[in-house]
Amino acid sequence: MTVTANPTVRRDQTQPPPRSLERHFDTGAHVVSVAVNRAGGHAAAALGDGSVWLIDLTDPQEPPAIVQAHGGVCLALARDIDGQAFLSGGDDGRLRRIVPGHAMETLAEAAGRWIDHVDACPRSRLRAHSAGRRVHLLDASGHEAMPPLEHPSTVGGLAFAPNGKRLAVAHYGGVSLWWTSRPGPPSRLEWKGSHLGVLWHPEGTHLMTTLQESGLHGWRLKDKAEMRMDGYATKIRSIAWTNRARHLATAGADSVVCWPFFGGGPWRKQPLQLGGIGDGLITAVAPHPREAVIAAGHDDGRLLIVPLDGTNPVTAAAPDGSPVSAAAWSDDGRHLLAGTEAGRLSWFPIRATKGYPAAPRPPRQ
Repeated sequence: MTVTANPTVRRDQTQPPPRSLERHFDTGAHVVSVAVNRAGGHAAAALGDGSVWLIDLTDPQEPPAIVQAHGGVCLALARDIDGQAFLSGGDDGRLRRIVPGHAMETLAEAAGRWIDHVDACPRSRLRAHSAGRRVHLLDASGHEAMPPLEHPSTVGGLAFAPNGKRLAVAHYGGVSLWWTSRPGPPSRLEWKGSHLGVLWHPEGTHLMTTLQESGLHGWRLKDKAEMRMDGYATKIRSIAWTNRARHLATAGADSVVCWPFFGGGPWRKQPLQLGGIGDGLITAVAPHPREAVIAAGHDDGRLLIVPLDGTNPVTAAAPDGSPVSAAAWSDDGRHLLAGTEAGRLSWFPIRATKGYPAAPRPPRQ
């Protein structure tokens, strides 16, 4: 199946929420990734200068703690298997475990390699990280759980299945699916081209990848039925499931493109196209975990809260000229984190997205 996204430009009028919602910090470096730990008490931001900023979400008056995790650039950030810790990979070949308020720990080193993809699964108690063509699985004690997993080309992305029983690794030509409980050859999902980010459906039924060639590819795993989404203006750097996984939200166009995964999936269906504000591009998406809204970052630094029902978005952060590079919610939806390429790190403590003021509807043309 090939489906094409041709987003329609919407010139929505928006108004900002109360200024008190946003706290922002000038980090001075590209915000590579943001995450909130599983317990919901701390957020982390991995930066291009090798540091990780830690924000105590329980104390708005506490300044961020700064940990120098890597000698070069932070390349990857993930929540660890427990409630408190984060994992960070860098171009210095180190995998770091960072627990707020504790000494940093080095879990792995790959001399001369980048550790640029990291994931962890609390159900299987495993961590995974890539170094070149190899992926290493570590158990809860930090030891290798099995021999390194070899791939035909440099790893483009990796992710554990929701139940932790399988690991998907994207590379040139497709995806390798490994069993995490025993060594053995992988099964392959093949499609030409360079596959980068990889994302499981929350129920484990579908697997999606982003492509070097500004599109998406996916498989329904029970029968390996394929889907391809193209027509994007640029490479897609951010995809995520909306609450209840009814839609797959994607960046890379001049609106948030949301592919329907209910009622049989996206085959022969058109996507929702939301939150367009003109000629700018969406650079990051972060759906709320409980409500039908999406935090959408733009290439001008603007951050919008975009309802899935098509009503007008609301501005959470005003444009500052630098693309939004990362965004994430806490699991309870009470905290939103976002960062830009220029180093603005924003924290929004939010009681409910319904607390945002309604934006006026645009006049009829």
